[in-house]
Amino acid sequence: MTAPNLPTADRELVARNTAELTRAAMAELEARHEWYAALTAHERASVALVADSGIRNFVGWLGGDLRAEDAGVAVFEAAPRALTRSITLRQTLDLIRSVVDVVEDRSAALVGEEAAPRLREAMLRYSREVAFRAAHIYAGAAEQRGAWDARLEALVVDAILRGDADDAMTSRASALGWGATTRVAVIAATPAPPPNGVPSDPAYVLDRVHRAAARHRLHLLAAVQAGRVIALVGGTDDAMRDARTLSEEFGDGPIVVGPTVPHLFAAGRSARAAISGHSAAAAWPDAPRPVSAEDLLGERALLGDLPARNALISRIARPLAQSPSGHLLDTAAAYLETGRSLEATARRLFVHANTVRYRLGRIAETTGYDLTDPHEGDTVHLAIRFARLAARL
Repeated sequence: MTAPNLPTADRELVARNTAELTRAAMAELEARHEWYAALTAHERASVALVADSGIRNFVGWLGGDLRAEDAGVAVFEAAPRALTRSITLRQTLDLIRSVVDVVEDRSAALVGEEAAPRLREAMLRYSREVAFRAAHIYAGAAEQRGAWDARLEALVVDAILRGDADDAMTSRASALGWGATTRVAVIAATPAPPPNGVPSDPAYVLDRVHRAAARHRLHLLAAVQAGRVIALVGGTDDAMRDARTLSEEFGDGPIVVGPTVPHLFAAGRSARAAISGHSAAAAWPDAPRPVSAEDLLGERALLGDLPARNALISRIARPLAQSPSGHLLDTAAAYLETGRSLEATARRLFVHANTVRYRLGRIAETTGYDLTDPHEGDTVHLAIRFARLAARL
């Protein structure tokens, strides 16, 4: 973009007043925007350096020494790279606007009424290039931060899955804002299918999940591992509700929620349960979506998940066996092994059918499992069988 035709004498007038224009722009910025006053002295000096560089490069562009694109680049080369972390893009645009306003307001005093419109037009055209360059710089910085955060996120999730809760993971989690996060639950799900014609891309999958989490203000870490989305939700009061909130961002297939644990360093237990449940969920086609890993204990045990097998014994078979004379365990086994018939169970146990009904109610109170529900009955039956096997070993 070529500079407008401005006489040499007028350009020299602008050049001689560069320092004054910079001071006026800084005063304008401080008067309009509280964020500028909150900066440190070093940061304010860096902002002033950018403003001064912008005005000097404007003069160079007017003289034909620089293209507008090159002048826009040179404006920010004078500032420390850390400045993009000190002030936001919005604040940078406030700075550009302040410089433009000062030059426009003082254009007549600088070059006279006749040349003032050309100077104003030149500043507007030049400021457009500077604003584009600022947007480019901040977009690049955001992409770098995003890529770095994604790598850190993947490393933290991988360390949790491997059970490596060491100092390195602590440092990485802290960098992601998870240093003091409590009440953590892990969700395992199938990745969302990519758009038509686009190859499967983990970045696309994770972007969907992160955007949904941000909309609903969920504290989330996520990664794609072995064809699954592994999402950690922190500070959760209801992990199942949070999983339902995110469910539309996952693909078809099970969404399994691990138990909520006190902190990030115990998240491996929740992750193992969620992943095991995700692998085993095919054995329960009618499972709700999402489903708790605790509701898949039977299916997980069938896949050889030892913690799930032990949980079945300790939570179901053992409490039933510890009932008076073991009546509840005998009743559960008889009921499940006689086709879930009250009359057949009563005949096998030599009791009245009403006694069987009463005991079924006590079994539900003791274990939390209703034997009249097909899936829950199957889970209890597995627990009894695993307990019998454990007693033989």
